[in-house]
Amino acid sequence: MTWFRCAETRPWASMRLFCLPHAGGSAGFYRSWAKEISPAVEVHAVQYPGRADRLGDAFVTDAHQLARLIAGAMAPLLDRPAAIFGHSMGAVIAYEVTRLLQERGAAPVHLFASGTRPPHDRGDDRVTGKDDDAVVAEMVKLGGTDAEAMRDPELRELVLPYVRNDFRLIEEYVHRPGTRLTVPVTAVIGDADPHVTEAQAAGWAEVTDGRFALRVLHGDHFYLVPRQSEVLSEVMCTLEVPAG
Repeated sequence: MTWFRCAETRPWASMRLFCLPHAGGSAGFYRSWAKEISPAVEVHAVQYPGRADRLGDAFVTDAHQLARLIAGAMAPLLDRPAAIFGHSMGAVIAYEVTRLLQERGAAPVHLFASGTRPPHDRGDDRVTGKDDDAVVAEMVKLGGTDAEAMRDPELRELVLPYVRNDFRLIEEYVHRPGTRLTVPVTAVIGDADPHVTEAQAAGWAEVTDGRFALRVLHGDHFYLVPRQSEVLSEVMCTLEVPAG
């Protein structure tokens, strides 16, 4: 099964934007972006294994391995400039993918890191080991999850295995010191996100020798859902592509 989902193929596009979802997320999270982003950009969203149309695929349990697999799958799609956007867990994986691509001489033109602390400052929040109710409570706290729907035992049985895998993967992630990025980085957060402050997000500046920018939008951990237009405007402006 392929790693990327492209809602609208654009052979004429001058750039590709690769989008990595949050813990428990799927490629569908970014499906609407293709409708609003510049026609000059082709959006490819990562589909992690173990969910959606990859439900039968085995989980990847290590963040570095996940990054290697994604970077390898991207290789045939790097025939034009590329940028990477990752949200929450996806931002950390996006960073590791960017490191790998830079080492291989195929660095993206920009990294957008959304809704999380930098890779060298992960904090000590833990969900791994908690019971199902506690995991669901954390999902609801972060936003983007319907608390009433998650009372359904069948839905829990379907969703919680991959949510738990993702939480464990990111909680066990260890940043490995090495060559700093030369790629420009933009960190974007919601001003009411319970898991990352503006000061913490500013730490993303430490991972790159390239330009750094920090954008704070109104909203919680999933600020980018109601603020999609603002996020995409920031992306298009940064990448210097015409508006959608």
